[in-house]
Amino acid sequence: MLHDRMRLLAALTCVPVIAALALLPATPSSAEPDIDDVRARVDKLYHEAEQAQERYHDANLELQELTRDLSALKADQARQDVRVSGAREVVEDSIVSQYVGDGLSAVGQVIVADDPRLFLGQLSTMSAFNDLQTGLYDDYTTELTALKLRKQATDRRAEEVAAIEKRLLAEQAEVDEALASAKQVLSELEAEERAKLLAALGAGEPIKLPSNIPAEGRAAIALKYAMAQVGDNYSYGASGPNAFDCSGLTMMAWAQAGVGLPHSSRAQFGVGTRISQSQLRPGDLVFYYSPISHVAMYIGNGLIVHAARPGLGVRVSPLHYMPYVGAVRVG
Repeated sequence: MLHDRMRLLAALTCVPVIAALALLPATPSSAEPDIDDVRARVDKLYHEAEQAQERYHDANLELQELTRDLSALKADQARQDVRVSGAREVVEDSIVSQYVGDGLSAVGQVIVADDPRLFLGQLSTMSAFNDLQTGLYDDYTTELTALKLRKQATDRRAEEVAAIEKRLLAEQAEVDEALASAKQVLSELEAEERAKLLAALGAGEPIKLPSNIPAEGRAAIALKYAMAQVGDNYSYGASGPNAFDCSGLTMMAWAQAGVGLPHSSRAQFGVGTRISQSQLRPGDLVFYYSPISHVAMYIGNGLIVHAARPGLGVRVSPLHYMPYVGAVRVG
């Protein structure tokens, strides 16, 4: 009897709990993604990819310089190796001459002097010959030491080149990873949402191109080239003819005017003359983010032309479309 009352009490206690659960709103299995959150994520991933790509460009410039230096060191080492071989032969011939008793005549065979007759005339005693032999050994030791130093310098530079090459691979992997993540985020959206997001990333419709750009001299040539690329694709590491990244576009634009620029936004910031925003004129290079990872070309009227990012390509945007850092004048 007691057992039956306990079972009834337990059943009655569960009734309010079940009723309360029935009143709770059903939770959807998967909430719709917030377009602003997704936009922020994709924007961040694209920027991370661009930063990694610009670091790749910086490392590549460093690699080119180190490679040239390594080639010079190897050539210097090869020349020194020839000098050491020559000094070694002189020493070996000198040692042989002592055993076969050639005396001073052997010296004439192994020593190259500006005036051999005058040189031999000065060797009047065996003491002078012994001094000469000591000098030969000293010369050989000096050349050998110089070769060792050059080999060490070459080995160090080779290690630096290997380290830079490893860094290049890491930066490229980071670019690929960020792009893959951005594509994954976009692939999770419905077609309509994806279209809205891409439009939002582009900050609206492309700006109408100015009909008249007051550029002169080399700047006019560079700007004409950059403007002609509007509508081309954006591709990381590209410098034309049909796709560009940011520093690739400015590099190729100014190359048309006979001005060489490195393929790196950070390196381009170190070229030319720094100018204030109030001094901007068409053709000037403007830079964005800290550390610098994007470059554009000013076209006047508060507008820039630049290779923006994947999906947007080369386009015209407002000067403050991104966090402005500074500007330089080249050419």
